[in-house]
Amino acid sequence: MRFCILTDSGSWMMPYSVRLKNHLEEGGHEVKLVTKSKEVSHGDVLFLLSCFEIIGKEVMERNRHNIVVHESDLPHGRGWSPASWQILEGKNEIPITLFEARERVDSGAYYIKDRLQLSGNELLHEWHNKLGCKTVEMCIHYINHIDTLKGIEQEGESSYYSRRTPQDSQLDIGKTIEEQFNLLRIVDNEKYPAFFIIKGQRYELRIKKADER
Repeated sequence: MRFCILTDSGSWMMPYSVRLKNHLEEGGHEVKLVTKSKEVSHGDVLFLLSCFEIIGKEVMERNRHNIVVHESDLPHGRGWSPASWQILEGKNEIPITLFEARERVDSGAYYIKDRLQLSGNELLHEWHNKLGCKTVEMCIHYINHIDTLKGIEQEGESSYYSRRTPQDSQLDIGKTIEEQFNLLRIVDNEKYPAFFIIKGQRYELRIKKADER
């Protein structure tokens, strides 16, 4: 089979997209990993993994299937950064949906629903790793059962998460660390570090576990 994987350049997902590519190639498949929609090849399946580019009809018609993995129980939690929002809400069990992409974002029929179990103390790179591994696992399961899996239309009332910005990493100086620990779990120490403002001055905080080097 011919596969294409589209992942944004610089995304945390890229190492896991490479892992999926290597697994498929070891199985004798033809695989192309790209970072822009204009580079998408014609084939059987396009995997859209951590892709924030709007994909048009012309690109989706290049493959028989266009597969997205989204960290929510669709149609609930459509939109941006669903795993981060749910961790911020205090959830340690994150639902994940593998579904067929459509022009209307996050609305396609789904093939697989699974859950990612967290302990509640993982920092960004740790839960990213668990999520990346789960994503690859679900993609491989889809490929292994592509001829028997049937798409199921989403049902129920939809909800949406907004796009997070660096400003969402602001700590409230009136709250305790414990009250804001889940926010500290989803900040990026380099791209969007936690910060607070006191007496008109902005201060940034970076978090790591004490036993990490």
